[in-house]
Amino acid sequence: MNSIWDAVERLHTWLDRSAADGRPPEQETLLRVLKLSEEVGEVAQAVIGATGQNPRKGTTHSWQDVESELCDVIVTAMVALRTLNPDAPQAFDAHLRHLLARSS
Repeated sequence: MNSIWDAVERLHTWLDRSAADGRPPEQETLLRVLKLSEEVGEVAQAVIGATGQNPRKGTTHSWQDVESELCDVIVTAMVALRTLNPDAPQAFDAHLRHLLARSS
């Protein structure tokens, strides 16, 4: 794997091939963006589980589980960005530069 964006491209291609149920491309795009909400919910569930905040369940997750779920959020966002924009690496780089300039 040459870069993170190469991996994102592979995942994007795999998802495109897997979308065999005939959904329109616009719907597929919306579903990939909405997938972020599901992944963020899994981060919240892991944090609640790692801190034992659900008295009925107790401690059900570790902080490593939280890290893993955060990685899923990042990858899902990158794939969603790639779905919206074939030049996702450049779009991300430009946005990151903008954020860095604002934080200086």
